[in-house]
Amino acid sequence: MNVEPISGASAGARRRRGGARLPALVLGAALLLVTACGGGGDSGSGSGDKGKQGSGNSDTVASQAVVTIAPKDGAKEVGTSGALKISATGGKLTTVTVADTKGNKADGKISADGGSWEPDRHLGAATQYKVHAVAKDGEGRESAKDATFTTLTPKNTFIGHYLPEDGATVGVGMPVSINFTRGITNPEAVEKAVTVTAEPAVPVEGHWFGNDRLDFRPEKYWAAGTKVTVKLNLDGVEGRPGVYGKQTRTVKFTIGRSQVSTVDAKSKQMQIVRDGKVLKNVPITAGAPSTTTYNGQMVISEKFKVTRMNGATVGFGGEYDIKDVPHAMRLSTSGTFIHGNYWASAGTFGSANVSHGCVSLRDVRGAWDKKAPAAWFYDNSIIGDVVVVKNSNDKQIAPENGLNGWNMSWAEWTK
Repeated sequence: MNVEPISGASAGARRRRGGARLPALVLGAALLLVTACGGGGDSGSGSGDKGKQGSGNSDTVASQAVVTIAPKDGAKEVGTSGALKISATGGKLTTVTVADTKGNKADGKISADGGSWEPDRHLGAATQYKVHAVAKDGEGRESAKDATFTTLTPKNTFIGHYLPEDGATVGVGMPVSINFTRGITNPEAVEKAVTVTAEPAVPVEGHWFGNDRLDFRPEKYWAAGTKVTVKLNLDGVEGRPGVYGKQTRTVKFTIGRSQVSTVDAKSKQMQIVRDGKVLKNVPITAGAPSTTTYNGQMVISEKFKVTRMNGATVGFGGEYDIKDVPHAMRLSTSGTFIHGNYWASAGTFGSANVSHGCVSLRDVRGAWDKKAPAAWFYDNSIIGDVVVVKNSNDKQIAPENGLNGWNMSWAEWTK
């Protein structure tokens, strides 16, 4: 077999062609690698990477729940009632916090459908509040909103003067009585801002006398030893158009022993019953036939060891002016007292009614005799004790005349 020798030129050309193929192979491999890593082709691995990228995008989808707060952030001179409203669309409210700069929270409730929130009561005046509200959509994604606003500073205000005083121990007939410095035309809002609770618990209801006095009492006399708490949250309450309360106060008092004294104007005797037991019987003189004593349940509201009684102050003109009246205790605003009497003869008590409408017990001028019946009764009585007058030829005392709301039935009181 003949074999042709390969020329140098041919061999060199083949070597060059062989050398040209190597870079092409390397480039092809590199292109395959780029295609696999870049995911630009239709391979399975490329589709998988697209899926992962789509999952990442779903994590950034915004909640469909939108929270709205009124008033707007930064608002000033905001009304204390009816202005604050928080709502959610596209979801339900889950958390709402409203607090002033001292951390005092405004209580409220989220509606049953989760669509709104409103405070339980009015807000304080001249106060900055911060609101934080969170809502959640159907996918469980949350949305939050915050706002700050400041309530109005009232130009006209009112407060309530209250009885009894904080820390007092009083008798079983003592109501909570609040006299307002301005006439109230929005009694529902004002009454809602006052809470009276008792321990042991008993229902306590309020009753308005006119437009400036609000009293609270239970159905029957308080039980001895009851602890009563009164909370006045009047700050920011619009009691009448443009007139706002400016008072926040907690008052606590205790009911002492039970003492109810019954004056029988016919027999001219008074029986004192303490904690269900007769303590003493005392002869008295009540109102004369022309100036009879009111019937009814009366509560001792003031005590004066010595005072002056002038008929002109209670509608009797100059009919009497008695100095140094001993051991006087007020039973009505109109001037009914139970007091010591030094100007009537000793035989009067228990036998005749001679007063101008008061109930009198034997005493001495200047209140120096501690053994006198009036002195004993004075020393054994406290504010809030009950004095009942019966069998007098007069009408029943008006419930608003003194602290004498017990002369209304429970049905009338709560009406």
